[in-house]
This record gives sequence, structure tokens and C-alpha cells, in this order.
Amino acid sequence: MNINEVDFDGARPVRGYGPGYFRIGGEIRQGAVLVTPEGDWPWGGYDDHASLLAQAHALDVLFVGTGAQIAPIPAALRSALEEAGLGVEIMASPAACRSYNVLLSEGRRIGAALLPVT
Repeated sequence: MNINEVDFDGARPVRGYGPGYFRIGGEIRQGAVLVTPEGDWPWGGYDDHASLLAQAHALDVLFVGTGAQIAPIPAALRSALEEAGLGVEIMASPAACRSYNVLLSEGRRIGAALLPVT
């Protein structure tokens, strides 16, 4: 079986995570982060709707990583994202990182808003 290196076409995948941080590309980002094919930014968590809505025009689906365990997100956040036309998928942050990378490698219009694991 041949194993081929995944080509992310210049985008920066989530390469790792740990207590309080994410490794995006080759850089460590502390705390919650928003990752898209265009870049990555600090994210203020569930109360920071504006950062997510600012990316709505460029994304079809947003994964929301809720930390180490899957948990519901606030209804107001989900409503705001869906009203902006974003598909929203809620999952634990490790699963959101993996799912983001797979769809990123396919060239999809994908984003991930990730709370760190503790």
C-alpha cells in the first residue's frame, strides 16, 4: 500500500493540540482559536459571535470544538451562525481538528472554532 503525503494547498492544518493550546501549521496558539483555509485567529469563545460571523461569507460549514468532551453550545450562538447561512457541526475539539483537516485536504470551504482541551 502506498501512503501519500496530504497536500493542503498552502492552507495550515491543525497539527496537534494539548492542554490549553493548538499547533496550527508549525506554530503554537494558546487558548481558543478560529481556523479557516485563510488563516487562524484567537477566538473569544461562545460569547464571540462576531469573529465567527465575519468568516461566514467564506465558509460552508463550521465545526465547533467544545473542548475535551462534546457539549451543547449556547442556542443564541447556534441561531446566529445558522441565520448567517453556516452549517454548524458540534463535536469535541479533537474530533473537530481531525474533521477539519480531512475536509481542508479536499479543498472544502471549512472552518473550525476550537476550545482547548484541558
